Amino acid sequence: MTNLNFQSTIWTRADALKVHTDDPTTTQPLVPANFPVLDDRLFIWDTMPLRTLDGTIVSVDGWSVIFTLTAERSPEKFKDANGDYDITADWNDRHGRARICFWYSRDGKSWIFGGRVMKEGVSPTSREWAGTPILLNDQGDIDLYYTCVTPGATISKVRGRLVTSDEGVSVAGFTTVKSLFSADGTYYQTEEQNTYWNFRDPCPFIDPNDGQLYMVFEGNVAGDRGTHTIGSAQMGDVPPGHTDVGGARYQTGCIGIAVATDSSGESWELLPPLVTAVGVNDQTERPHYVFKDGKYYLFTISHKYTYADGLTGPDGVYGFVSENLTGPYRPMNSSGLVLGNPSSQPFQTYSHYVMPNGLVTSFIDSVPVPTPNPKDLQYRIGGTEAPTVRIELVGDRSFVVETLDFGYIPAMRDVQLKEKSNLISDIDSIFGSIVKGIFG
Repeated sequence: MTNLNFQSTIWTRADALKVHTDDPTTTQPLVPANFPVLDDRLFIWDTMPLRTLDGTIVSVDGWSVIFTLTAERSPEKFKDANGDYDITADWNDRHGRARICFWYSRDGKSWIFGGRVMKEGVSPTSREWAGTPILLNDQGDIDLYYTCVTPGATISKVRGRLVTSDEGVSVAGFTTVKSLFSADGTYYQTEEQNTYWNFRDPCPFIDPNDGQLYMVFEGNVAGDRGTHTIGSAQMGDVPPGHTDVGGARYQTGCIGIAVATDSSGESWELLPPLVTAVGVNDQTERPHYVFKDGKYYLFTISHKYTYADGLTGPDGVYGFVSENLTGPYRPMNSSGLVLGNPSSQPFQTYSHYVMPNGLVTSFIDSVPVPTPNPKDLQYRIGGTEAPTVRIELVGDRSFVVETLDFGYIPAMRDVQLKEKSNLISDIDSIFGSIVKGIFG
């Protein structure tokens, strides 16, 4: 087992000062304003490809499967002053009604809506937030790790299975949610310590070196809000004129880690954060790994608006690399920035997920729409899959090398499912899991 007596790696202010928006090697290509929409009845955002514990993106019986945070569009509820559909207000309201749904496809890009994973009332809180679906075996069993939010924020999982046919994919089970852990106040900030705390986005994995089951997640460093100190370790070697940190003590993001204490992934022990961003950034969302060339590539996503005073960077994916699970980690490209939005379209994409084959998926947030008067800036809301891009990982560096189709998430391996006669009844498989309509 890995030596777990380790020091958290600090993403310093000096590191973050090296972030450079619009560097062509780390900037997502422009998304056109005439992008296609996957389903005009729905908003989708965080996309969670079906994968195994080693990170491999898999299909089942030739069907690629993704899970997404999803909300039904509500044009009848959200109106502007003229009585027309206010899509921006609807889009901004989506987090409060987020549900996890699934999609399937034969070609990894022509996605067919499958419906909700859990029936209404199964999840114990009002919101179903992002996590990771793990294919466990060739019988189609899945552990969906996700975040139960409001009240509180709890890392949880629910088990079910996929059922395939020549016509498509349905789900069975997903009826019993198991709460795993919440923030502890010792390593990770609690709601009592900070009403704006973050604790979500579980991503389990098997360490390729020690074979142990771990999980990374987003958190904030424990301690009451506003009491954190920005010392020399958090500053790093900043140049003259950059010693004033303003209100940076309020930014306390971190990438957390836990280790499983059983073989089923139902009992976990919280460990100190792998990477801390005190005084740098307040959000390190959706952390996940790519294992390549003996290195641990640890990716996370963050926003421009969550940077601390005196720092800035684009919405996008950031990365850290080490030869060991517990670090120390080095910020990729010296700054941490791996793939950011261009300054001309700062909100075009978000929630990037880097796959082991170098493909990066994300969703479209909003894209500027050309108008006769450049000062009359308008945006088109997305809520759909963005173009997939491919990056190359070369040591501590990364390079954008290709743009692919919208929502292109091909499987790296196909798993042929075997017939299953236990765990979940055939009646439930055939009838109970077939979703009719959008959220029926």
